[in-house]
Amino acid sequence: MHERRDRYPEYEVLAKWSGPSWNDKTREVITRRLSIVPEPRFFTRDEYDTVVAIADRIVPQPPDRPPVPIAALVDRKLDAQIMDGFRRPGVPRDGDAWRLGLKALNAEASAAYGERFAALPEGLQDKLLRAAQSGELKAAEWGSLHCDAFFRHRMGRDIVLAYYAHPTAWSEIGWGGPASPRGYVRLDMDERDPWEAAEAKDGNDAAARRSNRRVR
Repeated sequence: MHERRDRYPEYEVLAKWSGPSWNDKTREVITRRLSIVPEPRFFTRDEYDTVVAIADRIVPQPPDRPPVPIAALVDRKLDAQIMDGFRRPGVPRDGDAWRLGLKALNAEASAAYGERFAALPEGLQDKLLRAAQSGELKAAEWGSLHCDAFFRHRMGRDIVLAYYAHPTAWSEIGWGGPASPRGYVRLDMDERDPWEAAEAKDGNDAAARRSNRRVR
């Protein structure tokens, strides 16, 4: 279960929408991100359901807010063929690696427990993901792709990056979004610009709340 930590009380990054922090291009990009519907375009339905289940275990989310559509964000990136610009040795191209890894993970789940990954209890899903991270999965479906390389360089990486690409996560970590047009000026340790979120410290969040109500 995700432990909600309100480190930036009263802070909502979308309050910057009409303020001086964001320009039209920034708003355009964020609008597209917020409009993503949790339906697959690149993945098949079965693949997509597996990605949803994996994302729920790698980045569990609190139940008291709408979830970040992690699987859909990964799906849209693959559908648009947005790549890293480099490829690790032994790891296929992004979309190919995902399809191969999901097929292999489902084969492992079926062989060990008689169910596809998404149908397994959370504890067994965690067990398989830990085994993948540790390089312990050896099903023939992996081919030349090592399961730990898939976990580290593709699956885990893409899921975490997708989560923190969404404004909901920005509010959670106190980030102000793209630095356009203002830019970030105070870059030294423990310094922040006036339009950045204030972190509650030492259990006293009153000052942070007052400051965060004014962030634009």
